[in-house]
Amino acid sequence: MSGVPTLDPPRLPDPAATASSLRKTVLFQVRGRVASLTGDAVTVQGMTAPLGAICELLPPDAPATLARVIGFDDTRPILAPMEPITRLAAGDRVRLLSHALTLRVGQSLCGRIVDAFGRPIDGRPLSEDLMRVDVSHSAPDSLARPPIDQPLQTGVRAIDAMLTCGVGQRLGIFAGSGVGKSTLLGMITRGTNADRVVIAMVGERGREVGEFIQRTLGEEGLKKSVVVVATSDKPAAQRLSAAYTATSIAEQFRDEGHNVLLLVDSVTRFAMAQRELGLAAGEPPTTRGYPPSVFNLLPQLVERAGRTEKGSITAFYTVLVEGDDNNEPIADTVRGLLDGHIVLNRKLAHRGHFPPIDIPESVSRLQNHLVTPEIGAAVLKIREHMVQYDNSEDLISIGAYRQGSDPRIDAAIAMRDPINILLRQHSDDQTPMEMSHQMVMKLAAAQTGQAVPGGQPANVANNPAAQQAAAQQAAQQAAAQQAAAKQAAGG
Repeated sequence: MSGVPTLDPPRLPDPAATASSLRKTVLFQVRGRVASLTGDAVTVQGMTAPLGAICELLPPDAPATLARVIGFDDTRPILAPMEPITRLAAGDRVRLLSHALTLRVGQSLCGRIVDAFGRPIDGRPLSEDLMRVDVSHSAPDSLARPPIDQPLQTGVRAIDAMLTCGVGQRLGIFAGSGVGKSTLLGMITRGTNADRVVIAMVGERGREVGEFIQRTLGEEGLKKSVVVVATSDKPAAQRLSAAYTATSIAEQFRDEGHNVLLLVDSVTRFAMAQRELGLAAGEPPTTRGYPPSVFNLLPQLVERAGRTEKGSITAFYTVLVEGDDNNEPIADTVRGLLDGHIVLNRKLAHRGHFPPIDIPESVSRLQNHLVTPEIGAAVLKIREHMVQYDNSEDLISIGAYRQGSDPRIDAAIAMRDPINILLRQHSDDQTPMEMSHQMVMKLAAAQTGQAVPGGQPANVANNPAAQQAAAQQAAQQAAAQQAAAKQAAGG
């Protein structure tokens, strides 16, 4: 009934989170002094602090600077500044603030842009209803994870149709620089049916942050999102913390019962930040200069995502491969930790094929558990055509292949354009998952001569020209249905 007042009782903090926060609070003053500074590593004498503790550097004529304990030189803590150092000299005071980094999270954080400490950088104060939680959490127990059996819509046909992602799944997006990772993340953010979206921009160029939020993410995408930013000019400790902060925010939403989409761009810069800190703490460099702690932290980060009894975190981690080498150490390690990988191909981008997802090189390990056997068979058939065409592309391009020599190659050539119609998509388009699956089924049915939903069986079994015409007609019909649905929604 209108006019009836509604009660909005105050929200009590979680007792377990409050108890954990109190245990890590420093109830007395612990002070020391700067002993030496080597690169970005500050050695402190006269005090002790646990690994990961947050301290404050207090130069006499400059603002205080936060720093984190990353190691020890004998009994002296080694600190990594989390903010740019303006002035620091031997003998300057150091004060222990907390045994761990904490931040404030809650529902009102949606639509906000914060830094690695959870502080707003969009010019508005945070709401008072936020609760303080720890940034560092352990991953859910392996036996407490329900099976992943529900697909998550991304709105990207190439993913929903050919690389179906499940609620709680973790995938990697592997690409070189400038291939289109940020654009793909924006498409996923706008097209997903997840309840909440958390985006970590780790080590990005400052110019790209505003462009991503305004152009790629958009106003509608930002409304249900939280963006955590640590640009490339920030200290390594802050860039490292940004990924943990975003994961902690996603965990809080998950524990409140939401299905959360977590996007971390990029996990490579996360690893590079830890490489800086590890070398500063005295770790030996191993593979390509990465110390052992990098390969120890990667599984600790990605295992925090996933599905629990309360909710889920579906995570996409972008991997910036060096020299387009998908087998470099970080890419190889992350690929082994995740439930699938999406490879972006620079050649496809140069041809104007967007999003430039290389389907034969990509895989979703849970797809067979998320789609019907009919859709799975149709996807497998389309993948076979794509692999067949790629294997024969050189012969086809130079005109050395004669039509009729191999029926499999004839079918692959006939299906080439219809498959591209399916996989190509404008960055502003979002396709419902049901429609993506319909397009796949129509393509497979048109190629084999089976009955196409809404049409008659085509006699195309041994006729490449008829195969191409039927498949292209099926793809165009599905695209027309999508355009009509989009126009109806806009009206």
